[in-house]
Amino acid sequence: MSRRTFQAVSLCLGYPDDSLLAAVPLLREAAPRLGRFLDHVQRTPPTQLQAEYVATFDLQRRCCLYLTYYSHGDTRKRGMALLRFTHAYRSAGLTPSSDELPDHLAVVCEFAARDPDAGRVLLREHRAAVELLRIALAEADSPYVDVVDALREALPEPAPRDLARALELARSGPPAEEVGLEPFAPPESLGARR
Repeated sequence: MSRRTFQAVSLCLGYPDDSLLAAVPLLREAAPRLGRFLDHVQRTPPTQLQAEYVATFDLQRRCCLYLTYYSHGDTRKRGMALLRFTHAYRSAGLTPSSDELPDHLAVVCEFAARDPDAGRVLLREHRAAVELLRIALAEADSPYVDVVDALREALPEPAPRDLARALELARSGPPAEEVGLEPFAPPESLGARR
């Protein structure tokens, strides 16, 4: 059952193109929990669906689909976190896609559909990010909240530390790079005036 849910969530969290529209009947059968989201997909013109997707996931940092962004921001540490995903995919005999970063939630769910045990490990490690995404989507009254809820139902309950981490990240936001931003010498020695 969870393989089908992971696959359905993966399709729903990808960019809404013709393949999503063509898959709606299969998705309804595979994941009835997605009914309300799929109703929205069917009654919304494709260009509007695409605009909503971009406005939700590309223009709002709080609704980021890249799981490592929540804990690492755009810092150098994020690169090592991304390698963790790539290593997990390769260990399972899969070649990571070059079309998307390996921590994109749709990519992780696709992986979980193929290897549920290894996929659940990655999703559990980033459970705080999933919880934060769910909160942001609910606050934005986004139809995508039902997709994330379907994913959450396929996972074990979040541990108290996951919820505490989600609250901590919600308060602080993703970290910013602090190394290498300041000049090594006073501004006047670099040609700047005080």
